[in-house]
Amino acid sequence: MSEEPVDVLIIGAGAAGAAIAWSLAETRMRIVCLEQGGWMNPAEYPTTRHGGEMEQFGAYGLSPNSRGRREDYPINDADSPIKISNFNAVGGSTILYAAHFPRMHPSDFRVKSLDGVADDWPIDYATLEPWYDLNARMMGVAGLAGDPAYPAKDLPLPPVPLGVLGETLAEGFNRLGWHWWPSDSAIATKDYQGRAACVNLGPCILGCAQGAKGSTDVTYWPTAIREGVELRTHCRVREITVDDDGLASGARYVDEEGVEHHQRAEIVIVACNGIGTPRLLLNSCSDRFPNGLANSSGLVGRNLMFHPYAMVTGVFDKPLDGYKGPTGCSIISQEFYETDSSRGFLRGYSFEMLRGMGPIATALWGMSSDRLPWGADHHDAYDEIWNRTAGMVVICEDLPDPENRVTLDPDLVDADGIPAPKIHYRFSDNSLKMLDHAVARGTEVLEAAGAKETKSEAPLPPAGWHLMGTARMGTDPATSVVNPLGRTHDVKNLFIVDGSVFVTSGGVNPTNTLQAIALYVADFMKKNLDTLLD
Repeated sequence: MSEEPVDVLIIGAGAAGAAIAWSLAETRMRIVCLEQGGWMNPAEYPTTRHGGEMEQFGAYGLSPNSRGRREDYPINDADSPIKISNFNAVGGSTILYAAHFPRMHPSDFRVKSLDGVADDWPIDYATLEPWYDLNARMMGVAGLAGDPAYPAKDLPLPPVPLGVLGETLAEGFNRLGWHWWPSDSAIATKDYQGRAACVNLGPCILGCAQGAKGSTDVTYWPTAIREGVELRTHCRVREITVDDDGLASGARYVDEEGVEHHQRAEIVIVACNGIGTPRLLLNSCSDRFPNGLANSSGLVGRNLMFHPYAMVTGVFDKPLDGYKGPTGCSIISQEFYETDSSRGFLRGYSFEMLRGMGPIATALWGMSSDRLPWGADHHDAYDEIWNRTAGMVVICEDLPDPENRVTLDPDLVDADGIPAPKIHYRFSDNSLKMLDHAVARGTEVLEAAGAKETKSEAPLPPAGWHLMGTARMGTDPATSVVNPLGRTHDVKNLFIVDGSVFVTSGGVNPTNTLQAIALYVADFMKKNLDTLLD
């Protein structure tokens, strides 16, 4: 089927797709967004019912391979020690993320110049700064001004309260003389733009029934739709089509009933994340682009970056009330963020404090760490760890490597017969040394804070939730996929605005940065509509 052409077709309704749809809506162009998932109903999130915590191992689990939702596509990540964690819905992975919302550092855009590795970005922190600020207002970012790890920034909401747990860990950093600061968090700490304030329910990664967490289904999308953007759900894109001139002409997609359509468009914007975007481009082969769309460089899918993660947990003598706050938002430390060659590795990492675990997660952690026996001593042992655990995750910068990549699986397909992505990934020696250093320092922090025992896990296998680098940005068409404005070098009306355009990964969560990039690209498009395709 062929449908009436539109001005702009956006593929993907997650963090970046929502931001660019909202920004472009003011042009009054006809904009359609195709999303392979649907709208989530907050009233049905696991936090609204008893036993919901167990759903982190089922319908609300991290891996699309185990959730069993038709909206997901399978991912062959058997050849990777880090397993992919994403979510397909209006709002994308912001539905399940912890809403920890730091910015990248100015140094993250100049890694080659500063440390002689990877490549410099063709844009810098100053370029994105006004879009970081706009995104903070739209997403409702809470935080505290004055963090010495960053240039000055203003945030619209006060920080998430530290609570007993946060104050306890902060004291550990103080005793060591190391940097810490209240987290920037996309969580409404007071009523904000029609969203109710956080009530400290706890398990943000199971969806926020309160609507306090800044997922894009409750931030950008309501306004974008009111301003005329058409959002079509349960529409899985098979390929981006091209015309005889080599321009993107639209996309073929399959609707919820299995019917195939061809949506024509003047401009196509891809926002499918660092796995979904290369999958779509590689699936979009034609006589003109036999190796995949926009892939003359051969770099589509290459330079896949995650963030190697570690987790360090401590048991304390006192109750910490950590389960009463947002899962991943308390304090951040960037004491070891910048390169120090004496440590034996380049670049660095962030510590992000975790709240305490819920009752079921506490029991499972106790069993896995041999702290919780079966039998007569079970309840007494449980009492010693319930509400007495605190810890942190370590987010290590991942340097780009062209051998870490996304390809198409020759056999695995999704529910509509579209080839699934296959992941090829190995840790670098630099990452492994960084993880070892981080676990040792994290253990020091917990012990300085009063932990009577600690346990660590590194690397953390299910930590593939930051997906970057597979359609990288640059000025040279031979060494990059998109230019500094998000336009693909090969196809002048095809733009990419998700984490796949990242040149380097930094050592922080990428959502804030990829949304700032989407807003920056949208601003360029709006200012140059008359000459955009020249």
